[in-house]
Amino acid sequence: MINRDDMLELTRRMTPSRNCFSRVAGAYMDEDGFDNGTFNVHFGKLGAAETKQKLDMAKAVIFSNTNENLKDYGFGKNRKESLWPLLMTLKENGLKDDAMLATLYEIIGENYRASGEYCIFLFYGSYDVPVKAKDKSWLEGSEEVYDFIICAIAPLEGEYEPGEPEFGFLFPAFADRSSDIDNIYIYHSDDNPAQTEFMNVIIGR
Repeated sequence: MINRDDMLELTRRMTPSRNCFSRVAGAYMDEDGFDNGTFNVHFGKLGAAETKQKLDMAKAVIFSNTNENLKDYGFGKNRKESLWPLLMTLKENGLKDDAMLATLYEIIGENYRASGEYCIFLFYGSYDVPVKAKDKSWLEGSEEVYDFIICAIAPLEGEYEPGEPEFGFLFPAFADRSSDIDNIYIYHSDDNPAQTEFMNVIIGR
């Protein structure tokens, strides 16, 4: 089960003044799953309006209804049959490898079922997890640095204009205020129930 407080803690670091993201990458896909253009930029180079748009996209995934729209899934023993190796590599290189990103876009294009054109946004963030006392007060110091990727997939409502995210994930899971590389949190909107085929590709079932 996902702890709602853990997700709220992360979203507090997703504001223009307290931004935990260093990079955003993505692709614009046609209805057949082929990309019509990609981008990969340092988050700090975005303008104010674009920064807010991207932050809203990322927060929509992890600020959704916990354990309803956002659920916890394990990769199981056979990680080679899942996206785990690819996601680990992308996390470790901070989304800086365009060839690996192209591989992910291709996999999504082959397996994600969309009714029209859509976009894929990927965010790389780092959160210096502060120490918490037993009474839940904040202490000085850090427990660990949590490096993570958020994916948000949304329909396009106009030329390069994303709508509300319909699918996405947070990897690794953020459990008990710590990184859990054995699990991933997968999101789907109320209007777009979880796509079983695509989810099975992600977790390797």
